[in-house]
Amino acid sequence: MRSQRIKICLQAVNLAERVNSVVSSLSGGMQRRLSLAVAIVHQPKLVVLDEPTTGLDIEARYEVWELIRQLKRQGVTVLLTTHLLDEAERLCDRIGVLKQGRLLVQGSLSELCNHVPAQEVVTLQTTDEAAVIERAATHGFTMRRYDTRLAFWIPERLDLRELLAKFDGLPIDSIARSPVTLEHIYLEVTRSSC
Repeated sequence: MRSQRIKICLQAVNLAERVNSVVSSLSGGMQRRLSLAVAIVHQPKLVVLDEPTTGLDIEARYEVWELIRQLKRQGVTVLLTTHLLDEAERLCDRIGVLKQGRLLVQGSLSELCNHVPAQEVVTLQTTDEAAVIERAATHGFTMRRYDTRLAFWIPERLDLRELLAKFDGLPIDSIARSPVTLEHIYLEVTRSSC
């Protein structure tokens, strides 16, 4: 029974062919996957995963994500800590944002989106930021900087023509649209907590 369960767990993390390998001979990514197999071998109801994909290549990262999804489908509660916001978006039903040991917000992604009152975020490049910021303010667009990028919260969905018309006559070099992401939420709630 025990050997069968070990085999199942090694297959789940794609290490079945390395069953007789010495742990120190495994790559860092393989060792991380082995740690996941060890965590689930006793079929726990709760698994705590601390940065489970740190240091993994993209293929191994996707494999770990699929393992986490499988655990969730089996009814296992997974507590995941990660700095990779896209990982939290893809895997978590509920998300909490911590800063300096304090829980700032928690909820589903859709609940957390309420912290950024926008339907989408538009990032612009322009040679005349002052004019673009002034025009955006007349349309009720909230301005934010993400790194060095100039961005605006758009309160309603606009088609591309409507959006471009809002900045008609201004020197727009590029424009990019994105839905509100966990990155936007994180930056907003950590900024407002200072």
